[in-house]
Amino acid sequence: MNTMNPQAGRRSRTPSADVERELVSAAEAVLVRDGPGGVTVRAVAAEAGIAPMGVYNRLGGKEGLVAALLIIGFDRLRASIEAGPEPDMLDRLRACGMRYRQFALTNPHFYAIMFEDAIPHEQLSDEVAEHAGAAFGALVRNVETAAAAGRIEAADPTEVAQQVWSTVHGAVALELKGLLQTPDPEATYRATLDR
Repeated sequence: MNTMNPQAGRRSRTPSADVERELVSAAEAVLVRDGPGGVTVRAVAAEAGIAPMGVYNRLGGKEGLVAALLIIGFDRLRASIEAGPEPDMLDRLRACGMRYRQFALTNPHFYAIMFEDAIPHEQLSDEVAEHAGAAFGALVRNVETAAAAGRIEAADPTEVAQQVWSTVHGAVALELKGLLQTPDPEATYRATLDR
């Protein structure tokens, strides 16, 4: 007598957290490969091998995908600009600025969704704003450290960090758009940091 196990032919369900990770990983793959315009619910679902409804069920649709990508981008930017190994605090602050540029040039699609609204979205969620704030906080800490070491003057480190960020962001944005008027973008950027 041949008895069959009714469970034998069923596929086990993937845990919810794993599905979310797969979707976010798929969204990143689509962003990197196809750019911001390629990030759609259908494209991400197809990349993940999940029905499009899964994107809505797990992440709340495209807004959730964008939020997840923004969090990845801001976390990577924070990791890039956090304090480095440089013993001189002014050199460390300069290196922070160079790593900011490197992040932008290496991750232009992330940079575009983070700072150019390349994928339109309603507004930053509290969670995304928290991660963006943490990235800015890393710059503030580098300014504070350089000021504490007497390498720069910064009565208000947040104000100085905002000025630094405005400058490096402007320089990087011009470079990414191909709008620089000088022959050596890196040399121009280094000179800007030195000022």
